Amino acid sequence: MEQIDIFKQIAEMLEKLKQKLSEIELEEQETISISELSLMEIDEVTRHLKILISKYNFRNIAEEIYFFKEMKPQFISLYIYHSTVLNVETCRPIAGQKILRKYYENEIEKLNAFYEENAEFYSYCRRKATYMDHKYFVRNSFDIKMKMPQTFYNYDESFTTSHDHQVAQILAYEKLEMFYKRMTSKTVDSIAANQLENQNIVWSATKVSLIELIYGLHKMRCFNGGNVELSEIMKFTEKTFKIDLGNYHKTIFEIRSRKSGTTKFLQLLTDNLNQYFIDSENI
Repeated sequence: MEQIDIFKQIAEMLEKLKQKLSEIELEEQETISISELSLMEIDEVTRHLKILISKYNFRNIAEEIYFFKEMKPQFISLYIYHSTVLNVETCRPIAGQKILRKYYENEIEKLNAFYEENAEFYSYCRRKATYMDHKYFVRNSFDIKMKMPQTFYNYDESFTTSHDHQVAQILAYEKLEMFYKRMTSKTVDSIAANQLENQNIVWSATKVSLIELIYGLHKMRCFNGGNVELSEIMKFTEKTFKIDLGNYHKTIFEIRSRKSGTTKFLQLLTDNLNQYFIDSENI
């Protein structure tokens, strides 16, 4: 089998796998289910990849390095990512948002510990260096004096080099970091929402005054640059202040129909604020 044929076949396998994983992510709602189904797909494709490579004799070292440095890690990184997510989400504590935030922050610390422990190799990959490729990415060519992964001797020598798994870890951990930060951000947003909800701030003026204020701001295009319906603004106001504004359209009509001063509340607001500034200057 020619080089271009097998590498093209592997590239197509990877593309189809990614497409399948995208479909799973769209069809499933729960993170655990997504990772479980994804792992089954990844495992099946990776087994096929192993069989394919076992039947193929690399024509030269360059071919072998290309496969173990550039191609195989892309498959394995998907497995590492989803197996880690599955484990983390399955073991996630049933607790408040602050504890969950700390939980994901601890997972990020584990990733940082990996980067620190493998700083030299991580730098090698980031710099796209090649001078150690013949040791790192050729089977049975490792130097015992090199820093080796702890689980190296459990690897299948026919399908593994000394460092291809670490490349896969780096790819997976970069994706995991984004996942953890996204989950941490959700907990922060939830904490902020709860804090806002628990604040004991209530509207103490009349409902008519609030409707007059909100309607005035709406007409001044103060919300979303004017690109929002009055009904949405009123719903937001009712939810924020936990108040029922009733038939605000009728109230607005009554405000417009006032014979003496249509904007009583806004005028009173302006007068009081101006008086406050005048009094402040005289202190």
